[in-house]
Amino acid sequence: MNLLIVVPSRLRRNASGRLFLSESLDSIAAQKNSADTTVRIEIAIGVDPGADLPNDLSLPPNATFSRAASPSQAAALNAATAAFNHDFLAILEDDDQWLPDHLANSLGALRTQSLDFVSTTQLQVDESGQIASIFDFPTPSGWVMRREVWHSVGPFDNSYRYHLDNEWLGRLGSLGFRRGHLVEATAPVDTRWMVMRPWLKNVLTHGGPHSTLLRHGNPVPNVRRLIHGGSGMAAIGLDPTAHATSTQEYERLARTYGRIPW
Repeated sequence: MNLLIVVPSRLRRNASGRLFLSESLDSIAAQKNSADTTVRIEIAIGVDPGADLPNDLSLPPNATFSRAASPSQAAALNAATAAFNHDFLAILEDDDQWLPDHLANSLGALRTQSLDFVSTTQLQVDESGQIASIFDFPTPSGWVMRREVWHSVGPFDNSYRYHLDNEWLGRLGSLGFRRGHLVEATAPVDTRWMVMRPWLKNVLTHGGPHSTLLRHGNPVPNVRRLIHGGSGMAAIGLDPTAHATSTQEYERLARTYGRIPW
């Protein structure tokens, strides 16, 4: 079984000066194989046009990089997936990290639950490593899918700057693929108990007609999402122009899909 991991990167650095990309690659290297199969992993890194990899970045032998046609996350993702023909595809944004069980749990759910696509809840942490919250929106860093899903849904829409993930999930939901959203062992999976975690209910109601919640058994989410000042979400909160663009994209999504896709 072969898997392509796509990592879009702006080659930015954390507060200590280390590349976010180096840390995300470390978390890929630490992944455990699922119990009954060996997964052959290749990594495709998408970077901005004209970007060169820094001298202090040590790429593993199974990694390649591609330059995007334009400076955007969608373009970087699309460049990295241009030659995708593996059994499975996973995405990890360079400022996020996977816990060691992430791939084993995700691939295991795809096989044992007869799913086509999985997403997952994340644990939000700040740059000092302090836990901030659990984040139930299905960001791309938790996506793992079968080959036919990517080829059917298609690449990311480069006309979206901030909510390209919502738009892609909208197309996914409209095609009727079987989807699971993985949550930690104590998370509610029955809608009666989602009062304190309403975004989990959004996954079920706005994620398409075949969306389910599944516990992966670990006490914490399997993806660590970094909160930092250079992120797109930080820009939306601080920059009036970014906020206006975000609002326009949400309005466009609502017109297109009748909801904000999750």
